[in-house]
Amino acid sequence: MLLDTASLYFRAYFGVPDSVRAPDGTPVNAVRGLLDFIARLVQDHHPDDLVACMDFDWRPEWRVELIPSYKAHRVAEELTGAPDEEEIPDTLSPQVPVIDSVLDALGIARVGALGFEADDVIGTLAGRATGPVDIVTGDRDLYQLVDDRRGVRVLYPLKGVGTLQVVDEALLREKYGVDGPGYADLALLRGDPSDGLPGVPGIGEKTAAKLLAAHGDLAGIMAAVDDPASRLTPTQRKRLDEARPYLAVAPKVVRVASEVSLAPFDARLPSVPRDPEALLALAERWGLGGSLQRLVTVLAR
Repeated sequence: MLLDTASLYFRAYFGVPDSVRAPDGTPVNAVRGLLDFIARLVQDHHPDDLVACMDFDWRPEWRVELIPSYKAHRVAEELTGAPDEEEIPDTLSPQVPVIDSVLDALGIARVGALGFEADDVIGTLAGRATGPVDIVTGDRDLYQLVDDRRGVRVLYPLKGVGTLQVVDEALLREKYGVDGPGYADLALLRGDPSDGLPGVPGIGEKTAAKLLAAHGDLAGIMAAVDDPASRLTPTQRKRLDEARPYLAVAPKVVRVASEVSLAPFDARLPSVPRDPEALLALAERWGLGGSLQRLVTVLAR
C-alpha cells in the first residue's frame, strides 16, 4: 500500500474540524485525521507493506523548466537553491513536522527523493513491486499507474477513507474511455488548472477521449494531424498543430517518473512502535489520544 501522504493529510485537514487541538490549543486535525485514515486502511485492507510517500519537492524545477506555469499559482514564496514554498493553510503547515515525527516513531516508512514529487516515488515503487499494489490518493493524476495485469489499482477517497472508490481499468474505460497510460495522455490534452497545465485550447475531456479512442495515443493523434486524409476536423487539426510546443514537453511533465533513486527503507508494516518512548511523548505533547491508540491497536493485530 502506497500512501500519497500530502493528499491524505490535506483531506484530513479539511475533513476534521480545527476544534481538534493539542493541550496548548494548537490544531492537530490533520495529524489525528491522517492517523485515523491509516488505521482504517490497515484494518480494512491488511497490507503487508505500507509506505508513506512524501513530497520532498512538490514543484520540481525540471518540470517548471518545461512548463513554467506548472503549479505556479500555488507558490507562496520563490526560494533560491531550495524548493519553492507551497501556499498551504497557516494552521496546517505546523502539523506536517508532527506527522513526520509520529510516522517515524511508529516505524511506518516515509520515503521521498530530492527533486521529485510523491507521485514519482509512488510510480517508482509501483513499478518495482512484485505483487499487487494499492495506491491511496485523492489525486487523479495517479490513475495513469492503474494496471490490471500487475494488480495496480487506486483507492480514491470519496468521503474520508470509509468510502473508497476502487479504480481499475474497467472503471477508467467506463468513465474516461482510456486505460492507465491513456489517462496521462487524456490529462495533458484536457489540461488541469489545479496543476497549472494549460492543455490544448478547445480540447476538453470528452473530445480528448474521442481522439484517443480513434487514434490510440498522443503519438497517433499527432500522426493524424500530419495526415491530410485523417478524419480530424479542421478546427481540431489547427488547435493540435498550434499546440505542438506544449505537446512536445507535456508528456514528461504529466507522466510520473518511474526510476527515481531512493534510499534504502523497510516497508514492512510494523506490529509494534519503533520508538515507544518518543511516541508516548508525542501523544502527550500533541494530545493525539484515541486516534493514535486506534492505529497502534490495529497495527498490533
